[in-house]
Amino acid sequence: MSSNIFSTELFIPTQAAAETEAVITKWFVGVGAEFKKGEPIAEIESAKSTFDFEAPCDGKIEKLYYGDGASVPFEKPVAQIATSDESMRCAVRPDHKPEMAAVSVEIPKMTIVADTLEPSVRTISLLGFGIYLPDRVVKNEELLVHFPDITEEYIFGVTGIRERRWAPADVKPSDMAHEASRKAIENSGLKPSDIDAIIVSTTTPDVVMPSTACILQGKLGIRGVPAFDLNAACSGWLYGISVARGLILSGVAKNVLVTGVDMQSRVLDKNDKNTYFLFGDGAGATVLSGTQKGHVIKEEILSADSMGLHMARREYPGYEVPDNTTSFDPWVRLDGKALFRFATESFSGMVRELIIKSKWTPEDVRWVVPHQANGRIIKAAAERSGVPFERFYLNIDRVGNTSCASIPVALSEIEKGIQKNDKIIFCTVGAGITAAGLSIEW
Repeated sequence: MSSNIFSTELFIPTQAAAETEAVITKWFVGVGAEFKKGEPIAEIESAKSTFDFEAPCDGKIEKLYYGDGASVPFEKPVAQIATSDESMRCAVRPDHKPEMAAVSVEIPKMTIVADTLEPSVRTISLLGFGIYLPDRVVKNEELLVHFPDITEEYIFGVTGIRERRWAPADVKPSDMAHEASRKAIENSGLKPSDIDAIIVSTTTPDVVMPSTACILQGKLGIRGVPAFDLNAACSGWLYGISVARGLILSGVAKNVLVTGVDMQSRVLDKNDKNTYFLFGDGAGATVLSGTQKGHVIKEEILSADSMGLHMARREYPGYEVPDNTTSFDPWVRLDGKALFRFATESFSGMVRELIIKSKWTPEDVRWVVPHQANGRIIKAAAERSGVPFERFYLNIDRVGNTSCASIPVALSEIEKGIQKNDKIIFCTVGAGITAAGLSIEW
């Protein structure tokens, strides 16, 4: 280096606009070490990838602000260096959105069809809700027989779950969907004949075809209306609401039944501690209407990122696993570490974004009802969202992760305590990797 040496700070380069932080896996240099431009000085892990942090100039390390394993926001410097490279005098931190505007998933700009319609049909409301949970309660101690080296408190500490509900052998997903849907229609004040379309979100259909929605249609005694399944994994119920909203705005339907149902208990590997304790069975439903007064939808977010395909997956269809499955892996598999980081950022980012889009403040939000993925994820997301943790509703300790049914199941527990005009946010992440958020005014 020349004698014209000055001090400046280094920032981790972002790999995608949606990211807000990364983990310093390992420093390759220490204080006092000299380096050349282009040399890797640290290994960095983000939600998108693992990469080498290459030196942007020749220089010498003066200070390291974070150690190995530290999680670092992109707007914070990670090191102070000495250099004579004049280009570094103008170096600034990576472009980063303000805290309230930060989002954790890449959200495409949406052109809302409602902008071209008459004001009378711009308001879409959620009417009644209905849920179904099996009677059988499965506590952690029952499942620990397969893992003698793990304790109940360890499972609760890692997942936030003490028990979950599993369906009996003679119950199918369509049976659970029927019970939840029947209650939702009844609570909406409508009759089955008033339903103009049926959307079922599920990753565990009764059969590959016909759709579980068509099977549900028969159980409800509704004929002649469109019915189809939708698979967005744990984000499915909110995806379904968005699609139903589009059907109403386009004039295809006035009242749409949206049901989320999953029966994961029969597709869990008893030897896989990453998945076996997490899931419960359940169903949740609501009716959307463009003509009836109800709980008004304010804003919505939908996103998917195929970079997360490996994070949550299952290769075999249906809600059961056949015998002699030796040529493929039929079980649910999760990459817990990657999911934790992605879900935490997605939940908190969606809450912040929905607050802005809805023209609210964090103080306005009465409840955040998140997908009940994991107690630690929700707690971490709350800390970054701007909304106090006590306003995040959790019931995962009693019902586990019921996949796409988890938001309506949780909502049903607080519904009676919600007041008119209360502001509520729903948010979820699912396999795909998908993400969805919704704000409503009660």
